[in-house]
Amino acid sequence: MLDQGTSVPVHGAHAPEDARTALLDQLRIDRGASRPPAPRRRGLMMVVAGGLIVVVAVAGIAAWTMLGSEDAFVVETALVRADTDAPSATGSLLDATGYVVARRQATVSSRITGRVTEVLIEEGQTVRPGQILARLDDDELAARLGEARAAVETARARLETARVQAAVEGARDDRRQQLLSRGVVSLQSAEDARAAAATARANLRTAEAELTAAGAALVTARRALDDTVVRAPFGGIVTVKAAQPGEIVSPISAGGGFTRTGIGTVVDMSSLEVEVDVAEGVIGRVSAGMPAEVVLNAYPDFDFAARVIAVIPKADRSKATVAVRVGFLNPDRRIVPEMQARVSFLRGLEPPRTAARAPAILAPAAAIVHAEKGAGHVYVVQDGRAALRPVRLGRAEGDGVVIAAGLAPGERVVLNPKDSLTDGSKVRTEAE
Repeated sequence: MLDQGTSVPVHGAHAPEDARTALLDQLRIDRGASRPPAPRRRGLMMVVAGGLIVVVAVAGIAAWTMLGSEDAFVVETALVRADTDAPSATGSLLDATGYVVARRQATVSSRITGRVTEVLIEEGQTVRPGQILARLDDDELAARLGEARAAVETARARLETARVQAAVEGARDDRRQQLLSRGVVSLQSAEDARAAAATARANLRTAEAELTAAGAALVTARRALDDTVVRAPFGGIVTVKAAQPGEIVSPISAGGGFTRTGIGTVVDMSSLEVEVDVAEGVIGRVSAGMPAEVVLNAYPDFDFAARVIAVIPKADRSKATVAVRVGFLNPDRRIVPEMQARVSFLRGLEPPRTAARAPAILAPAAAIVHAEKGAGHVYVVQDGRAALRPVRLGRAEGDGVVIAAGLAPGERVVLNPKDSLTDGSKVRTEAE
């Protein structure tokens, strides 16, 4: 018999439930124990993502480079340049070269041989017509002039004496003739009086002739003295000073190299023109009055308006050329004799204005495509692509072509473009 306060464990009813609970505890995963620390996991994920981005970027660049190089044309290019030495892109029929010459120039010399005492000019000096350029020694000629003046005075005195004598003898002859008619004097006396009167009249005529001769000698002496002064024959500029004080000058060469033949050279700058030789095969294109354009080698950036004065009707058989005279329309102080010049004979009736010269735009002839009747096209490289651009063509200059319109200096054009090259095609140079 058991006491009522004694507890007895009972295993029959709770055993299955406890076993199930223990089994579930064994199968439960402890997440807190297996999870890595949060900071370490986040860093690993960032490294993996960064690597993926780099791989994708490298692959994209490589693919773009490969695709781009496959589509781009490898081309040779050249720069368009401005050339001030080339003729401008005007409507020129032909060009010729020559030199500036003066139609009116003179080497001024004295009329007599003498020693130079004074030279009053220098190169570059402007002189007026009649201006004194030099003086020669005039001592001897001044003395001769004094003698001539004295001879004139003597002749005048003789003439006056002869006049008085002729008047006296004439009056005496008249009285003797009257007395002879009355029978007061003899015939012999009357004849003697008439002879004396005739002699007096003859002496008068001689005195008059002597005065005339003395006057002519005075004029000659005065002119000889005046010839010691060398004057400018016309207005212009002195280009050469040939003599110095103390030298002997003569209108003709005395030989031996000791005598100068001139004092200096004066050029009328208003008479400057250009003489050019034009090939006789194209001389038919040039005619008097046609407009022209002159470019001096000394001023390649300036065009001088001109006009053809004349075509000289004579050919040079040794050069097969014909000389042409071209005159400047607007005289310019910069133009001087013997300058080398290039003349462009222009179409039309009116010459261009004298103005600053626009440089010619030159492009390589190898860049021109589809050229026909003064027009063509070029491929201009812009942002890695070939842009087809129309241009207006001028004359050929060596291995280049003058571009009248369509290009600017500094632009780059494609040389010898392939037939497969089109407007907008990608291009690159071998250096790229």
